[in-house]
Amino acid sequence: MERSTTATAPYPHGEQDDLRSLQRTVLNVLAYFDVFSHPMKVEEIARFAVGGASSLDRIHDALLVLAKQGHVHQAGPYWGLQAVERNASERLAAESRARTRIPRAEVMARRIARFPFVRAVFISGSMSKGCLAKDGDIDFFVVTAPGRLWVARTLLVVYKKIFLLNSRRDFCVNYFLDTEHLTVEDRNLFTATEVVTLMPMYGNGTTEAFFARNAWAFKMLPGASTPKSRELGIGSARSKGIGERLLNGRIGDTMDNWCMQLTWHYWKRKFSELDPQAFELALRTRTYVSKHHPRNFQARVLDGLGQRLRTLEKRTGVPLS
Repeated sequence: MERSTTATAPYPHGEQDDLRSLQRTVLNVLAYFDVFSHPMKVEEIARFAVGGASSLDRIHDALLVLAKQGHVHQAGPYWGLQAVERNASERLAAESRARTRIPRAEVMARRIARFPFVRAVFISGSMSKGCLAKDGDIDFFVVTAPGRLWVARTLLVVYKKIFLLNSRRDFCVNYFLDTEHLTVEDRNLFTATEVVTLMPMYGNGTTEAFFARNAWAFKMLPGASTPKSRELGIGSARSKGIGERLLNGRIGDTMDNWCMQLTWHYWKRKFSELDPQAFELALRTRTYVSKHHPRNFQARVLDGLGQRLRTLEKRTGVPLS
């Protein structure tokens, strides 16, 4: 049964400050997900509240007050800043597409895990949040053995180009770390949200180590629980073992460095319009990390959040950013 949108009785004077603080927290969550036109349920607001939030009933009460003031809107169980009914309908369609594509994502995660030097595979991006746009890709976050990240990445890219005809639809490998550098360097709301929503598909032990090294994200979003690994079976994976033996030692060291340098020079030419700071953020290229986000989605999301918070501050008179 849906809760009534009738405002509740006023809180005692001593609780007004807590209620206003909770309203700020709620508005921050709704503003962040409004960047994606993604309306939220009450329990989801609690999950993604920075610093944690109150009980679901208190969050709901804060939403009722904000709705009465015209700052938020409701459509069924969903809440948002604007166009909630339309966005809720689009969200349901995106969730249906994600459910349909999950079996394909599992197949691809299993294939990635069979490649030499791959130690963990996560589903990332919108798919890890249970949604997929009509033209959406299935994104993967991969952890490799140290000193072989660029070998692993290059083998995966070659596989995509030859066997998948360079299609990103089911096989978008855009972020790599190695097992000795598991901490995500950028610490902000965007990266914290991405970390806590990752779907670990393979890498028992390595996936747990990754989440432990990124405990900062769960401290920022204490309502989020640590995801559990699906641990997909990859069979004997004989080619994986053979490849790792062949590319061990100095041959592998040379090849890894060559692959990194080749990729870096290619990206420098292709994305020459990016200044050094933007290039570092969007196309981080080091021996232990590869990040391929040429559209700089992180910056776009955080800029969009900032714009929404400034608009809300003007409307509400409450500092949010």
